[in-house]
Amino acid sequence: MEADASTFAREPVSTAAAWPSHEAIPGLIWAFRLHHDGGADVLPIDEPLDVRHDGRLWLHFNLADQRACRWLETVHLPPQARRLLLSSDNFQQLHASDDCVYGVLPDLVRDVDGNSDQTGFLHFVMTEGLLVSGRYHALSAADATRRLLESGHCIANVGELLETIVEHIAEAMDRTVDRIATDIDTIEENMTGETADQAARQKLGRLRRTCVRLHRQLSGLRAVFQRLEHKVSAEIPQAMRIRAAKLAQRLDGLDHDVVELRERSRLLQEELQLVMEEESNKHLHALSVLTALLLPATFVTGVFGMNVKGLPFTDGESGFGWSVLMIIAASAAVYLLMRRLGIIK
Repeated sequence: MEADASTFAREPVSTAAAWPSHEAIPGLIWAFRLHHDGGADVLPIDEPLDVRHDGRLWLHFNLADQRACRWLETVHLPPQARRLLLSSDNFQQLHASDDCVYGVLPDLVRDVDGNSDQTGFLHFVMTEGLLVSGRYHALSAADATRRLLESGHCIANVGELLETIVEHIAEAMDRTVDRIATDIDTIEENMTGETADQAARQKLGRLRRTCVRLHRQLSGLRAVFQRLEHKVSAEIPQAMRIRAAKLAQRLDGLDHDVVELRERSRLLQEELQLVMEEESNKHLHALSVLTALLLPATFVTGVFGMNVKGLPFTDGESGFGWSVLMIIAASAAVYLLMRRLGIIK
């Protein structure tokens, strides 16, 4: 029988979950125990989890592993929180009650070479003694927080742990914003005002799309934490409290930078488009001039190519020379006329 959510939040960690103590937890990527003094111990994931000691647990799962999902269904968690944890929802949300905080947060997917521009989502449930998180793809912020704990950084409670994860999400997006700003600066410096590179225009379009996606994520995160700041009840234990106002302020500043980069990329893309249109107009002008110069020659050859009687120079030995001279004279006359009209400079 499933325990009540409020009972779970106040019970010690050792009675919070009902998994067999002799079996390793399936689908577990890493596990930490946070002590009251701020220290953290790395727990082995291929061995049974020892819950007899005091402290707070952070369990991070691969939700693509169906064994992990089946195991999480047996853990004593609030029903609505478990449903969101095991769902495939890909929109950011944050819910809080007096005994539980749970939600879905966006994060950058981490690949072999580092952070990518793709977005993943971190599902989590936090109670006073436990933080259960899961993901379908490797995420940057969760991995950065893991390395921070392994380096000996002190985190006192699960609320501070979740806050650290969100700060790493902001840092990952901040690094992406810096990279986008550098790329935009490079494109802007390489523009001469007379020539435009099609590859640069395509790259600028990709950067602008990345800015749009980041703005959507940051504005959503900011709104989520702003609502959380007004919704948080004083009855929530200190261990679960998050400095939502501080996080919302940082996300707001980062979102402001993203909006500026989006506008810069839009204006620069429009400028590149104008430069490319000017180049196209120059090419069309040159083609039009060439066509006009060759038109008299085409007319003369067409006339002398008619198979009719009475054509001039057909009986003389110098007919070909005269016809060539007429072609040159006609093209020269058109050239002088175009120079006089200012078409050719």
